[in-house]
Amino acid sequence: MNVIVILCDTLRRDHCGPYTGGRPLNECWSREAPPWRVPTPAMDRLGERGVVFDNCWCGSTPCMPARRDLYTGRYEFLERGWGPLEEDDQDLPRQVSGPPNRSLAWSLQQGYRVSYLLTDHFHLWEQGAGNYHMGYTGFDFVRGVEADAYHTDPVDFPCPDGERLSKLERHWRNVHILRQSAEDAFCAQVVSRACDWLQRNRTHHDFYLHLDIFDPHEPWDPPEDILRQFDPRGYAVPDVGGAGPYAPWRGLLTTEQLLALRARYAAKTVFLDRQLGRLFATLDRLDLWRETMVVLTTDHGTYNGDHGRMGKLQTHEHDAVGHIPFVVAHPDCPGGQHRSQLTQLVDLFPTVLAAVGRPLPAPVAERPLHGINLLPVLADARTATRPYALCGQFGNSVSITDGEWILHQSPVAGNQPLYWHGCSLAKFLAYDLGPYVNGRREVRNCSSWPIPSWLSDKRSDPNELENLAESHPDTLLALRRALRAELSRLRAPDEQLDRLGLRHL
Repeated sequence: MNVIVILCDTLRRDHCGPYTGGRPLNECWSREAPPWRVPTPAMDRLGERGVVFDNCWCGSTPCMPARRDLYTGRYEFLERGWGPLEEDDQDLPRQVSGPPNRSLAWSLQQGYRVSYLLTDHFHLWEQGAGNYHMGYTGFDFVRGVEADAYHTDPVDFPCPDGERLSKLERHWRNVHILRQSAEDAFCAQVVSRACDWLQRNRTHHDFYLHLDIFDPHEPWDPPEDILRQFDPRGYAVPDVGGAGPYAPWRGLLTTEQLLALRARYAAKTVFLDRQLGRLFATLDRLDLWRETMVVLTTDHGTYNGDHGRMGKLQTHEHDAVGHIPFVVAHPDCPGGQHRSQLTQLVDLFPTVLAAVGRPLPAPVAERPLHGINLLPVLADARTATRPYALCGQFGNSVSITDGEWILHQSPVAGNQPLYWHGCSLAKFLAYDLGPYVNGRREVRNCSSWPIPSWLSDKRSDPNELENLAESHPDTLLALRRALRAELSRLRAPDEQLDRLGLRHL
């Protein structure tokens, strides 16, 4: 079977039609949200064709840690932070397509499959992460988005004042030079190239096409006609750029500026959906649905006013960030179904391999696979996955949920002991690392989120606005013990038990 994985960046679940049913946002996640309906007919169509997983959680955050989860089938955040694939990673593209630098004819003769990466995601090439493309049979990179150091022409170009001295200045310069119409938008180019690739390569058997699309990640620069559907002022809002602060918004933004940023995010999502519609129309035209599994998901969400915040990072992986869309259309599974089982991005590793007919790599005792093959879950709604899902960012809190309750467990005072496991260095998100000794580096002076451990009942409080840690001590203890057991089962670094205060429960 062919597989197409569509990994969007920073896509909120409550902006996706399969999860909202077309309801206004203020009926989906918070009464404080805008009363907009965010139309996503392409996503709706995929949900009607496929299975909507209602309880999917990200795993490692932010962007590149989530991708290493997907590429290796293992949680990264328990061992290290943002970085490249490492030498001993048995990454997904290589498991599909075999050793690098071999001819396509040789690979197919040996029973491997064709894999292809299409992306505009600059972080895959950036220092500190730039080797995620290497295992594919082929790849293509749409240049220019966000901090891509592409064009240097000394020209005048529109740029929000607050971003002219930031890395986003590169984005606005690139856009000015490259974009003549909406068809030149970066995600539109990714989809156009994907449609062309499918036309030329559709006769390959069991191919794996991976689309890593940066939208709706900031900078938020959607076509103004879509933006005006949510904010009639369009771009004529003073002192609003392409991104909000990664911080509590009160005191930094007015309510009007917050509304403008929310509108830009919603419009960016609508524009993304229109591009997905073109991709799905190509699958129609080429009659590929009957032999192709299509997955739509994201790395994580973002705060758009939730918990008084904007952006990612900063605090626990609350629902707006950790609870993500995950929709799978499988030719042998009737559409319009939902699954409540706990799923995560690590599950894509074994699921893709099973779908394209490739075996799992030989297990390594100290590095077991954390992902679960979801094909049996697609075939039978009664199939179990896992009792708990875990997520977090390296060196900060660790979240555990059974789908009904969620605990965000903060570290102890001092956040020690903490080690960075692996050969890579912390070159993107800064950590104070010691020398490399026995496969790890000590992490020094790592302060965690200044937020206490947080317990919420998701059945009555899906947005996790109320901390029940003090009023429900029995549930708190049970989830802490469950987290300790899960860390042991996953063979997480032993120091995590001490850093999280779980050793002597």
